[in-house]
Amino acid sequence: MRSILSTILFCLIAIAGFGQSFKNEFGFKTENDAYLATLNDRYYTNGLMIYFRRALNPDKFSDQVEKKTYEISAGQKMYTPFWGNVPKKEDQDRPFAGYLYAGGAYSVFYKKEKVLKLSTEIGIVGPGSLAEGAQEFLHKTVGFYSPSGWEYQIKNDFAVNLAANYSQLLLRTNDNIVDLSGQGYANLGTTFSGLGASLLFRAGRLNQLFNSAYHNAVIGNAKTAKLNKSEFYFYLKPQLNVVAYDATIQGSLFNNNSPLTFGVKPIVFEQQFGINYSANRFTADFNIIFKTKEVKSTADAQNYGALSLYYRFGK
Repeated sequence: MRSILSTILFCLIAIAGFGQSFKNEFGFKTENDAYLATLNDRYYTNGLMIYFRRALNPDKFSDQVEKKTYEISAGQKMYTPFWGNVPKKEDQDRPFAGYLYAGGAYSVFYKKEKVLKLSTEIGIVGPGSLAEGAQEFLHKTVGFYSPSGWEYQIKNDFAVNLAANYSQLLLRTNDNIVDLSGQGYANLGTTFSGLGASLLFRAGRLNQLFNSAYHNAVIGNAKTAKLNKSEFYFYLKPQLNVVAYDATIQGSLFNNNSPLTFGVKPIVFEQQFGINYSANRFTADFNIIFKTKEVKSTADAQNYGALSLYYRFGK
């Protein structure tokens, strides 16, 4: 009898555990220098991205694959000189620019804690991105100053961008409290082209890369059980970027008719600090990004914050 009761209890726990897994995730990410309360409003001044992700059916995965997911997204990014009110072109140290896009991505999570993500974005750079109106509306809503100088923004240009990202676990301590991953990416497109490499250090209550909120991998059922039911960790990520092209600074790759453009710094270093909490249905992430100079002008280095919130549903 005790054996039967133990078996029933085990099955109930397994079913309950399985029931906590969700196939879908929806949420947004917002990036703004105002999050740092430094009174700066410059360069990459605002970004808003919306995401929907879904885990694929694992029945036909190979033994080496834990999960596969796909993602659709839409977003808008705004760029300004050192201030959003610089009416004279000769005073601007970076062009006004906007980028509006829709995208898709496909991620594969391997048993040996390797992650491959392939993505594409299609959109527009220039007035068609609606960035000028969005900044005016945002500033009016929160009582900020009125932007000025957008008449010199980067001209309209169709955007097609491809990206590949690869991550791999390098080490994790025996108590599963600290781990280190290596990451690399490559971009190729009419808006952004370049590549980079980084190290991701995490410390706290962690899950494997194929179960972790850092890689948006909480959805779906991996073949390997999670290390923890929830995650709460701090992370830092130093990253070296090699910039080949940036249309928000240099204008159109094929027909540059923008009234003001600059060259780009070919090497840009950035440092990211963040905190992440992820439970059953929700993920919250906040991070701070510091970047060295990106523009060949009098422009300075920049920093901004990013907040992400996600909700999971659909078993």
